[in-house]
Amino acid sequence: MPALLRYQAALLARSQRWLPPFILYAVFLAVSVQGGQPVLDSLGYAAAALLPVAAWLTRICAEGEPAAARACAAAAAGPARAHLASLLVAFAAATALGTAATLVVSLISDPAGADGRTPVPRLPAGAAGALATLACALLGTAVGALTSRPVLRSTGRAVPALLLAALLALVVTGSPANAAVSGLVTGSRSGTVVLPLLPLGGAALLAAVAIAVASALASRRPD
Repeated sequence: MPALLRYQAALLARSQRWLPPFILYAVFLAVSVQGGQPVLDSLGYAAAALLPVAAWLTRICAEGEPAAARACAAAAAGPARAHLASLLVAFAAATALGTAATLVVSLISDPAGADGRTPVPRLPAGAAGALATLACALLGTAVGALTSRPVLRSTGRAVPALLLAALLALVVTGSPANAAVSGLVTGSRSGTVVLPLLPLGGAALLAAVAIAVASALASRRPD
């Protein structure tokens, strides 16, 4: 597996297809998050925006390998393991991006609640933001895994499905991503920090199921 992960990471890095989602995320943060804004609100923006980016990165990793190279990797390590490696690399890339954003946002934001007066400790707020970001990265990976090859092969169906699923994951009540981001926003109003452990656990479970389903289908639906 380590060799497969290095191979998939090298494919992603050399393809430069990661640039558009990275740039889009950076532009969104530059527009939406300004220095001096309440820290929990800003961390909520950063976490929410990462979900569609993670889904996009997952689709890039799942679809970016040339068919001949994918066949060679599948023959050498098995199609399920090869596909699993691509999804794990996508998740790692999204997590690294979200972690960097969380650190920057925590440093430039005002350690206060939405009223501007109630103090909010920067370190606990950053920890809550990091967990919410991880939950959104996990759910974004799940969305990308279920809207890419081999689950959905048609681009005309997969891309709209990805966009719709990412939107629903953010706005539907009960979604782990919605719960994690809402917890940050609610905490900002009251000046309290609550670690989104339950949403993180739910997101991890959903991501594990989605990745397992996509990896299993890779064995049953060869290219």
